[in-house]
Amino acid sequence: MRAAIFQMTSGVDPAANAAAMTDMIARAAGEGADILFTPEMAGYLDRDRQRAAATLRSEADDPVLPRVQEAAAKHGLWVHVGSLPLKDEREDGRWANRSFMIDAAGEIRARYDKIHLFDVDLATGESWRESSVYGPGDRVVAVNTPWGRMGMSICYDMRFPDLYRALTDAGASVLLMPAAFTVPTGQAHWHVLLRARAIEAGCFVIAAAQTGRHADGRETYGHSLIVDPWGDVLLDMGSDAGLGLAEIDLARIEEVRARVPALANRRVIAQDVIIS
Repeated sequence: MRAAIFQMTSGVDPAANAAAMTDMIARAAGEGADILFTPEMAGYLDRDRQRAAATLRSEADDPVLPRVQEAAAKHGLWVHVGSLPLKDEREDGRWANRSFMIDAAGEIRARYDKIHLFDVDLATGESWRESSVYGPGDRVVAVNTPWGRMGMSICYDMRFPDLYRALTDAGASVLLMPAAFTVPTGQAHWHVLLRARAIEAGCFVIAAAQTGRHADGRETYGHSLIVDPWGDVLLDMGSDAGLGLAEIDLARIEEVRARVPALANRRVIAQDVIIS
């Protein structure tokens, strides 16, 4: 599998973000990629909740998604949209942070809503309350592709290994972790978390990331990664926006799992803990 990552600096103009994505779909196809991965919040990234409320649409009316589907079909390229913020039909009025897998015919093969929401207070003074405007998903999603079954997740999900245990139990061999990581958490945790998820699952991890200074004032970490099942980093895109490519040898999965059969050796741990 020839995998491409679009490391983006998404802004507050959905049309501009969509244009950047369609241009990169064409470029990735021209580079011989089989599939392109984009970051979390690829279509719109904005901390201004009032402006976002006026801009966002439902999935049916979103201006970005159909343009990506059209470009995927035009160029015969699979595209994983890391996520789009969408107005959802929730009783509490909160939005969805939703990723999409689009096939080479432009059809949506799978949707996943982010389960774990980023509610944190960082030592830098940054405070995030994703749950104030986004509702959590409640479905674990894996999607069949020509390159095996891929497990879908988004950003903060990567801190919760039970999700990836469920995905590997369901047969996922590639784990997708699109993100918009802050710089402080990225410097401390990004590489460690992604390599750990790859090693413990014996899977490839593909993590397309936002990077740089955004129109809303935030700064994201970048360093989109592709990690193999042994924990080796096949691609690290650093801090520049652009296209990255890597060849993924799927035979590596069985090779590593045969060498260290952690999934086969795993014991089910009882929930009751004996405290002495």
